[in-house]
Amino acid sequence: MLSYRHAFHAGNHADVLKHFVTIQLLEYMGQKEAPFMYIDTHAGAGLYSLDTGYAAKNAEYETGIAKLWEKKDLPKALSDYVRLVKALNPSGKLRYYPGSPFCAETLLRSEDRLRLFEIHPSDLKILGENVRKREMHQAEQGIKPRGKRTLIMAGDGFEGLKALLPPQQRRALVLIDPPYEDKRDYKRVKDTLLDALQRFPAGTYAIWYPVLQRQESRELSRKLSQLPMESWLNVTLSISQPMPDGFGLHSSGMFIINPPWVLEAMLKEVMPYLVRQLGTDSGAKFTLEAGQGPVPVGRKPLQSTR
Repeated sequence: MLSYRHAFHAGNHADVLKHFVTIQLLEYMGQKEAPFMYIDTHAGAGLYSLDTGYAAKNAEYETGIAKLWEKKDLPKALSDYVRLVKALNPSGKLRYYPGSPFCAETLLRSEDRLRLFEIHPSDLKILGENVRKREMHQAEQGIKPRGKRTLIMAGDGFEGLKALLPPQQRRALVLIDPPYEDKRDYKRVKDTLLDALQRFPAGTYAIWYPVLQRQESRELSRKLSQLPMESWLNVTLSISQPMPDGFGLHSSGMFIINPPWVLEAMLKEVMPYLVRQLGTDSGAKFTLEAGQGPVPVGRKPLQSTR
């Protein structure tokens, strides 16, 4: 389905959860000297204008990044995220919001690789234009553009991921966040991860998903926890009670396969703060679960360090 445009939702509460967690994963990956590959299966346009076009229509960013913009007491993980967004808004006014590709591009080192998939022809064109503009701006500042170290690929990220695993670098962070407007996306997420874990069981996989009334949404995290992996972590953020008619996105989650061991403690600190700042009624809450999955065939279970 090609009707979905993420610009309508840029910077909302779900983006806050997705992007601050992704930034923490990227920073963790960058702590080791060895290079890694970042793969985004549903990249979108990369950068969004909040005061014009689709994003301005519903102004969903007011449920998310706008509520954190002027805060002085941000936990470090949220401070890292807000600081990255502010770097794209040098005037100090919140006008532009980075999608996951720009979050990654900002944090990746010269030796790391960026692979972006997008199937929507309009967003694909905008993504390419945004990347080119950023490279021109970097060149003007004397920063060497990433060039072919960043590749934009037209097509289905679910299918395209197969050809990239295992990566030459033997380290990878994969973000999977389809629109889920087509309920078949839930099954495709699970099937894609099953294939990915067979090809590259050591990878870190971050899956964003909406928490909705539909059965496929309610069962996704349980099905993911049963995949053949060593460990997982699942965090959800709800900003309000569900609407009586079941419509509207009030809650979303991030399911991380093979998470860094420090992530759980960080989320225990940050999520209560997010609930207080983004919550709109008594239904505001978060959930946090962690566990171990069935270990891949032929591999011994790791000893827990928690």
